Amino acid sequence: MSPSRRVSLVLFLSLLAGSLLPSRAAPLTSELRCQCIELFSGRIPIKRFARLNLYPAGPHCANTEVIATTTEGREVCLDPEAPWVKVAIKRILEKNNENNQL
Repeated sequence: MSPSRRVSLVLFLSLLAGSLLPSRAAPLTSELRCQCIELFSGRIPIKRFARLNLYPAGPHCANTEVIATTTEGREVCLDPEAPWVKVAIKRILEKNNENNQL
């Protein structure tokens, strides 16, 4: 399986899984479109993230979308340009890289 197909498959499965949880994101319908209607402007401590999904811009949406699922199960759309969101993504990627090297 080519890397681009693998990324597409992971993105599709993430979108499908995300549509099953109640959220402030737009519901996924038969057409692909942006999931985030509004962006959360506050700050969430990284330890409260249960999951962080990053959806790059593409034919379904012109915006990069970052959707965080909190430990309470709430989904929140974050501003991908906010400095604290960039730091959170970097830390989570670094942590995942450390775990993968073990």
